[in-house]
Amino acid sequence: MTITAINPYLDSNFAPIQEEITTDTLKVIGELPPNLSGMFVRNGPNPQWSPIGQYHWFDGDGMLHGVRISNGQATYSNRYVRTRGWKIEQAAGKAVWSGLFEPPQKDNPHGGYKNTANTALVWHAGQMLALNEGGAPHAIKLPDLQTIGEYTYNNQLVSAFTAHPKVDPKTGEMRFFGYSFSPPYLQYSIVSAAGEIVQTVPIDLPMGVMMHDFAITENYTIFMDLPLTFSPERAQRGEPPMMFECDRPSRFGIIPRHGDNSNIRWFETSPCYVFHTLNAYEEQDEIVLIACRMSSTTVLKADDSQTDPDADIPRLHRWRFNLSTGKMREEMLDDVPAEFPRINENLLGQPTRYGYAGRMGKGSLPLFDGLIKYDLSNNKSQIHEFGQGRYGGEAVFAPSIGGTTEDDGWLVTFVYDESGETSELVVVNAQDITAEPVARVLIPQRVPYGFHGTWVSEEQLGSSV
Repeated sequence: MTITAINPYLDSNFAPIQEEITTDTLKVIGELPPNLSGMFVRNGPNPQWSPIGQYHWFDGDGMLHGVRISNGQATYSNRYVRTRGWKIEQAAGKAVWSGLFEPPQKDNPHGGYKNTANTALVWHAGQMLALNEGGAPHAIKLPDLQTIGEYTYNNQLVSAFTAHPKVDPKTGEMRFFGYSFSPPYLQYSIVSAAGEIVQTVPIDLPMGVMMHDFAITENYTIFMDLPLTFSPERAQRGEPPMMFECDRPSRFGIIPRHGDNSNIRWFETSPCYVFHTLNAYEEQDEIVLIACRMSSTTVLKADDSQTDPDADIPRLHRWRFNLSTGKMREEMLDDVPAEFPRINENLLGQPTRYGYAGRMGKGSLPLFDGLIKYDLSNNKSQIHEFGQGRYGGEAVFAPSIGGTTEDDGWLVTFVYDESGETSELVVVNAQDITAEPVARVLIPQRVPYGFHGTWVSEEQLGSSV
């Protein structure tokens, strides 16, 4: 008898769910704070059909899970992001596109790439956007999570759109980039507070790289040219087209906020990879970047020859780039593996004292067994434990209405309980992170593990277009 190994990303709480539901008021254990009012929405992969060939977690169709909180009560709904690819496969009744682990589909009549819109979300200029870094955003209607359609800024969008755009809380501008595996390898864009693309400039890179995130300060933008590279020449030789080049340095490019390729400055350091940045800010002559750094990555299994024992283990680091001397310093802030870092977004690009991240559980799967609160002023941290057999995701900071201090608010995230095979939204007091959650909202169906979420305030919901 042949036993076929189960893909771990199609099993347990990584497995997709089929139903889209909308609920009435949900049961709450504890009490939802009266000054917490808005909607938490999280994106993640949820394949509509059995995949073609080997499935990678990044391949699944985007599904949104939303919990709206108002007057101490909560409701839940979930919806697929109805992309062009989702609609084509829905009509076909089967998967039409293969994934990252399969050879390119050069003969697919619908094109070789499916924009799944499965990675992250951003609220800007009165509009929610579902994001996938390989293509255009998709506009989403709130609070019902219905897909409006691709959002191309009246056809002004000329590049892909990062899953991690940055909205400047002071000006309302949004900065984003798009990377490509053919020239131009990187394009940098700015969207006005009114929601119009006002700048797109190419940035020179030596070759195509997978650039998942970046960072902003008040006056600068920071790009990361890291050695997870794409090479058509390798592919022609039968080697992995995408691989981490452990002998290639990492480069950090700092560009004035409205600058272009002529005034970007590059700082070179040892090879590493960064999926997600926490924040960046200016301090006298220095640009300070804080992010989760790993020494290398095998995330796409592109190169089986890697022997780095620290591969794929992210830890919080800080870089200081001195614009006067051209020197840089790099230091590890915490040795506990952690990912999905977040801050109070009202202070993005400004000096912040606190940061938050998911604590990585033991094992090879990306499971988070707790939350970490970093006090960056003294390099100390506190941990919120989810409990035995309970695993969560990225915790989004929801500011308290009328709050006056940086950490006055709540961390919200979905948590899955393996013993009961149930999901809930937990609300943790950010000022008392080691305590039990102030509220646990019981979700009537399982919420599979996903990627990134956002908090949309009641005020923002009222201003949606």
